[in-house]
Parts: sequence; C-alpha cells; structure tokens
Amino acid sequence: MAGRNTRCETRKELAMSDPSATETPLPVRPDISVVLFDLDDTLFAHRRAVSSGVIDHLRAIGHPIPTASAAAELARWHALEERHYHRYLSGEVDFLAQRRARARDFVEPYGITLADDTAANAWFDAYLVEYQRAWTLHDDAVPCLEALAPRRFGVITNGELKFQAEKVEVSGLSPYLERVIASGELGYTKPDPRIFEYACAQFDVAVDNAMYVGDRLHTDAIGAASAGLTGVWIDRPGTASADELLAARMAGVSVIRSLDELPALVDGAGLGITPGV
Repeated sequence: MAGRNTRCETRKELAMSDPSATETPLPVRPDISVVLFDLDDTLFAHRRAVSSGVIDHLRAIGHPIPTASAAAELARWHALEERHYHRYLSGEVDFLAQRRARARDFVEPYGITLADDTAANAWFDAYLVEYQRAWTLHDDAVPCLEALAPRRFGVITNGELKFQAEKVEVSGLSPYLERVIASGELGYTKPDPRIFEYACAQFDVAVDNAMYVGDRLHTDAIGAASAGLTGVWIDRPGTASADELLAARMAGVSVIRSLDELPALVDGAGLGITPGV
C-alpha cells in the first residue's frame, strides 16, 4: 500500500528529529474512523483470568499453591503459555497440541504424569472451566469504547476464531465490535502486515484512517505502524524499558498506560509517549 510507507516515514522522521525526547507526544491523525484492538490483556483481562484459573484448578485437584509460591507458579505458567502458544502461532504444533504441552510441562513438578493426549486434554479442559469462570474485561475497556463512539471498532487477535469470539460474547464486547479477525482463519499472524491490511479492507477503510491498540510492543503496535496504521502500545504494568520506549518512538508508536488515555489521543490531544512510563 502506497500510504503505508509515506505514513510510517513521516512519523519516524518526527521521532528521529529528537529520539531522546520520549516524553514528546507523537501526532495522531484527526481522521481516525476505525479503532482496532488486540483482545487478550488489551480489552480482555486474560492474565487475571489465567491467575484465577490456575490457582482454583490446582486447589480443586488437591494441589493448592501455597501463598508464598503463588507468584512463582503463575510466572511459570505464563512462561509456558508464551513458549507453547508461539509454537502454535509459528505452525510447529496445532492449537490443541500447544495446550497439551503446557499442561504436561506445568504439572511435572507436582509428580503428575499426563501420559496420553486424553489425559492432557482432560487436565486442560478442567483448567479451562476455572479460567472461564474468571472471564472479565479490563475496567477501562467499555468506558473507552463508549467515549470513542461513533467510531467503528474491531479486534485483531492471534488465535482461533471460535475461542476468541466466545470471550468477546461472554465478556459483553459483542455490541461494540463490528468484526473479530483471528489469525487462525487467515494463516498469518501479527505482526505480519497482511493481517492489519486485511482488517482495514474488511472495514473498507484506508490504513491511514485506522488505529491499532495492543499490549505487545512489537507484535501489536510496531506491527500495526509498519503496516501504515497508527500504532498504540498499552503498557498496563508500566514496565517499559528505555530501549522499548525508544523503539516505540522510532516506529512512530504512542505509549499509554490505560485505555482511559486513548480517547484524548484519538481526538488529537496527543498524550503520546509520556514521561516515566
């Protein structure tokens, strides 16, 4: 797309004019008509639901996590999720196989052996029951969408459409979204520019008039910016490093801490990359 390179080059030139000034807001086009979001940990409180799911599932099967060990065990689960889910995204394993691998690796220190696929599937399915009980949106999700109306909204997610669409429905996001676009239906994943371009085509909107907001700097925000959209990184925990802030700025990406900041950014107040993030 011709607009992609022009748009990215303009924002990068502005960043490069003073790359050390990470507190300087980056300009956002005033004609953003479509705002696209990542789902997990952007709108939907995935990590919070995972934490509840793991703790409650282990308690239910007779392996409660001691309070002193909870943080370490949850970090181990999240690390396994990252490892095996990316194996799925890369095509190394299928969706169910990455679930089984996560289950087997996680229970090994507990002396549990999931010898066959049936056992591994059953363990993960029981965990899913507890995970799904904890499904909820981040508190700032709906107020943000309502403040941004009447703009149009959609989701681009790396995952299987059926599972991600269920989250959208159960959490109450459906009335706000026109489309849920899942990599599992397309055969390519974020940050491949094709998924962002495909989404814009579904909305019949030019990439210049679309924004994408996600919690992963490179996969979401820089990926979107490279495709010509306005990329926004939501750093909810506030753990961005100086190198990450510089990478965001060099890519023309704005950084926010909460979706509460997004309406002002879209409307041109330019919160941009804030100091101390």
